[in-house]
Amino acid sequence: MSLSTCPIATVHASADQVWSLLSAPERYALWWDAETRAIIPAGPAQPGQRIYAEPRALGRPWKVNIVVEVEQVDEAQRSLQLKTQLPLGITVYNHITCTPLDSATCRVAFG
Repeated sequence: MSLSTCPIATVHASADQVWSLLSAPERYALWWDAETRAIIPAGPAQPGQRIYAEPRALGRPWKVNIVVEVEQVDEAQRSLQLKTQLPLGITVYNHITCTPLDSATCRVAFG
């Protein structure tokens, strides 16, 4: 069984500011509910890169391993393709895009 969703939000920040968070895995802990454990290889998001994380919920860490693999990066379009491996054999494919609406606002789609 598969499920497909694509949440979209208007963000009151420039597309460049949002892209600086999306393209820098070392900053993911600022916006996801997980603690980043390792980024291999280090540096900006790049195909083949793996991000290892441990989720946090209810104010505590959960002893669960999450592995996110960067599959594609398109800086010109401000988009990322990620594959996330979760427990119980769950795999999530995320395509994240950041589209400027004006100089101070953008639309972020996460699907």
